Amino acid sequence: MHLTVRYYAGARAAAGRTEESVPAGRSVDELVGELGDRHGQRLAAVLAVASFLVDGVACHDRWKPLPPGATIDVLPPFAGG
Repeated sequence: MHLTVRYYAGARAAAGRTEESVPAGRSVDELVGELGDRHGQRLAAVLAVASFLVDGVACHDRWKPLPPGATIDVLPPFAGG
């Protein structure tokens, strides 16, 4: 099984893509480390301050294993009003 990672705003720009598929079997924190290693320091910096949705629900337990087939939305801080 895989996870779908969707990037928004600054995360999309830093990753250079809107979406990617990664193998399942990890937590959000493990995923953050892997994605930062894969895409570089610019994305790692965004991921360090981002919020995450798991299948549309805010993730509060970043060490809990992600369900196979889940969609992870990466939401960097937004400015504006």
